[in-house]
Amino acid sequence: MGLELYLDLLSQSCRAVYIFAKKIGVPFELRTVELLKGQHCSDDFAQVNPLRKVPALKDGDFTLAESRKYEAPDHWYPQDLQACARVDEYLAWQHTTLRSSCSLVLWQKMMLPVFLGERVPPETLASTLAELDRCLQLLEIKFLKDDDFLAGPCISVADLVAITELMHPVSAGCHVFKTRPKLAAWRQRVEAAVGEDLFQEAHEVVLKAKDLPPVDTAMKDKLKPLVQVLL
Repeated sequence: MGLELYLDLLSQSCRAVYIFAKKIGVPFELRTVELLKGQHCSDDFAQVNPLRKVPALKDGDFTLAESRKYEAPDHWYPQDLQACARVDEYLAWQHTTLRSSCSLVLWQKMMLPVFLGERVPPETLASTLAELDRCLQLLEIKFLKDDDFLAGPCISVADLVAITELMHPVSAGCHVFKTRPKLAAWRQRVEAAVGEDLFQEAHEVVLKAKDLPPVDTAMKDKLKPLVQVLL
């Protein structure tokens, strides 16, 4: 049996894995795990990943949340120490800053009021949007600088992780790139490097999230702990 990828393309990290695997030509079977239906919490999925998180992969009898089995062109994760360090530096920063603000904007601006029917205090959303703006400024000044991509002249996994993250607030109706021409030009370069068709394919689910029907009472009760964290 070949490689199986367990993903929900509503998730930023799943979209990054999906695009990367498709772009470098890794053959895989897509196994969709619908997070909003709680499928990642099922006993069946726990057999794949006891952590009940996506993305996850299954390669024959081997199961893991990450893998480097398949070779990719060097620019994605460079062997050059300085270029590699720039990628690692961005990834370390992203997971504690940009990731948090982008996810909170998606949930506070769209998912909570539309999908769960929860009122978000205006001051809470305003604070989250201000933090997102601060992160975007750092993304431009500290990481992108005057380069074509975040780690230099070629696209890397840093760019892929960043752009899929920024599509969260975009899907919630935020004009992330409108007043930031440098960031907008970077987005165009990333989409062109990935391929516009693949980029749109990967983001179709999250861009249509605004049209999701409201959850039923049972699911809303299950998500109450998450709601408390997000507010």
